[in-house]
Amino acid sequence: MPVRNEARYIQRALDSVLSQTYPAGMTEIFVADGMSKDGTREIIERYCESHTNLHLIDNPGKIVPTGLNAALRRANGQVIIRVDGHCQIAPDYVQRCIAYLSAANHGAGDVDGVGGPIETVGETYTARVIAAAMSSRFGVGGSAFRTIKDRTMIVDSVAFPAYTREIVHKAGLYDEELVRDQDDEYNYRIRELGGVLLLASDLGSKYYSRSSLPSLWRQYFQYGCWKVRVLQKHPRQMKLRQFVPGIFVGALLISSLLAIFSPLGRFLLTAIIGFYLLVDMAASLLTAARDGWRYLPLLPLVYGILHLGYGFGFLWGLVKFANRWGDRRGKVPDWSYVEARTAAEN
Repeated sequence: MPVRNEARYIQRALDSVLSQTYPAGMTEIFVADGMSKDGTREIIERYCESHTNLHLIDNPGKIVPTGLNAALRRANGQVIIRVDGHCQIAPDYVQRCIAYLSAANHGAGDVDGVGGPIETVGETYTARVIAAAMSSRFGVGGSAFRTIKDRTMIVDSVAFPAYTREIVHKAGLYDEELVRDQDDEYNYRIRELGGVLLLASDLGSKYYSRSSLPSLWRQYFQYGCWKVRVLQKHPRQMKLRQFVPGIFVGALLISSLLAIFSPLGRFLLTAIIGFYLLVDMAASLLTAARDGWRYLPLLPLVYGILHLGYGFGFLWGLVKFANRWGDRRGKVPDWSYVEARTAAEN
């Protein structure tokens, strides 16, 4: 569990991990703290005093991939499960994950990683609107683990995944260059190795959405920006839907520039904005009908933030990483010494 400044949520996250139906004596839990300053660390330390299988480790890199790698270097289990300090997993999450990854579980086929659909929830009105938007196809595209709840299927990526130790050793450690989108990049590496990822409908988890519009903007701006670096490393990883926000924002900027000089530019700008507002309002009505009409006043704005934030972030990423095309190198630490340590211990 990589965390940083999660004092508001960390107790619920730890409680969900520590109350699993799978025997506590057969698990080890590593919380990699990115040098939190809000009391998160003190909360974890109190939990460690009463749970011998819970370990707090430092993550001086302060980002998710360095925290995950710090934990992976310590992990000895045959199944490795990644969760967040911003989530809660169902009491039987670990037990079900292990069942799916078991070699004896021929009913689901042989899989190398498994995760379930996440229920995005919010604690305030704004957070609940954000959660509703992030659970819709218009908001997040074809992200199966956010939008599909009732099917078990092979997918490209999963949230809060459980992996076999074998596939983790083959794929290596996480890329420490990627501040965001490290999960997509890692899951793509697994699939490149022939690994199979399963979305299992009976694996339950909750994710607490951002609670403010500025924090949502920052989150999706970063997603868009770092997706460019993933594109440069793994061009085939990209889906058409992931280009759409950047194309939309690019069209807005170009038509805005043209509108200064020509009637055609003003027509294009009006047409683009008008079409988006029409689709945005239609999606907002459908989402409000599903989740509650009280959310309708804010939904169009939240959808706009999701799309514009990601789109502007993607365009900024094209600028930020303009000199990195053709450079597929990452900052993936060497895994060989970890394998040697494990072999020596065994």
